[in-house]
Amino acid sequence: MNYIALKMLMGDRGKYLGIVMGLTFASLIMTQQPAIFVGLMMRSYSFVTDVGLPDVWVMDSKVQFVDDIKPLQDTKLFRVRGVSGVDWAMPLYKGLIKARLADGTFQTCNVIGLDDATLIGGPPVMLEGRLEDLRRADSVIVDIDGARDKLAKPPKEPGGKPVPLKVGDTLELNDRRAVVVGIAKTTRTFQSQPVVYTTYSRATLYAPRERKLLSFVLVKAKPGQDIHALTRRIRETTGLAAYTQTEFEELTVNYFLKNTGIPINFGMSVTLGFIVGAAIAGQTFYNFTLENIRQFGVLKAMGAGNGTLLGMILLQATLVGAIGYGLGVGLTSLFGWSMRNTILAFKLPWQLLVFSGLGVTLICVFAALLSIRKVIKLEPAIVFKG
Repeated sequence: MNYIALKMLMGDRGKYLGIVMGLTFASLIMTQQPAIFVGLMMRSYSFVTDVGLPDVWVMDSKVQFVDDIKPLQDTKLFRVRGVSGVDWAMPLYKGLIKARLADGTFQTCNVIGLDDATLIGGPPVMLEGRLEDLRRADSVIVDIDGARDKLAKPPKEPGGKPVPLKVGDTLELNDRRAVVVGIAKTTRTFQSQPVVYTTYSRATLYAPRERKLLSFVLVKAKPGQDIHALTRRIRETTGLAAYTQTEFEELTVNYFLKNTGIPINFGMSVTLGFIVGAAIAGQTFYNFTLENIRQFGVLKAMGAGNGTLLGMILLQATLVGAIGYGLGVGLTSLFGWSMRNTILAFKLPWQLLVFSGLGVTLICVFAALLSIRKVIKLEPAIVFKG
């Protein structure tokens, strides 16, 4: 009976392909769009992930997400260092500063100022140069994406490709000279701005003059110290906000979820993909059943019970669902691979595969139920009519 069910399904190539394409479209949309959404959300806190080393991030209590900088007085650093359980605490500057390029244009950069002595908070991977080179005069390290794109030098010939920024080149940050001593690999940020690393003291010179310039205090707990207990002590002692890396990432993601239209936009795309896929697959599968209703009637007249016919329909639905799901996920993976070196955010964790699989399963169940209802009510006598 399974062989007959498959022959019936594939006998009408047009409807068979129509069902598969509808499920492929639904699977593609329900996998690709959430993958882009997850990629965007992960970029929102990519800076926190890149730093990695500190156990606790200390900041102003009004900070809502990682780029919502509310500077602190430098004296706060010493108060944090005095809290019991703190192994070390280092300053970190983070701010947006305009860079003047070789052709006279300006580009806003994400400038990161590291502790002069330890350079804690530096880029995760150095491609050229060394992190220690930041101790040279006027030195900066630029991320590879910014060096190739937004900070690149003008093309040598009209219409040519921009020349990537390289070690030894110079630029101006707030009218001060900066010499590139290294190229680093960093995770793209949410706004995809170039990232420039320098020392804390030099960053405060590049930054516009303000009374407060300390963005964050990076804290490492003593061995064996409970991290959550330490964050509570820092809050109680200093009056500042203190978060673990995971808590700071969640704070940032929650801000974007609550205060932007990103979840709504992607949610509508996924919902429309599900509805369109369900409509195409359900209607086509139902029409397929109607066209084969006499065959089902013959099988019923020959003694096949409703359970057997139900199994045949479920087999057909499972087959087209598996093919459509596989094609959709495959196309999504191919899309993500082809966009790996572009500015597009894309992340495909296994949870999204489960999510889209459940969505395709619901569509298949919906399509099968439409057909099952028709077949169960079928009278074998229909074979002898007309």
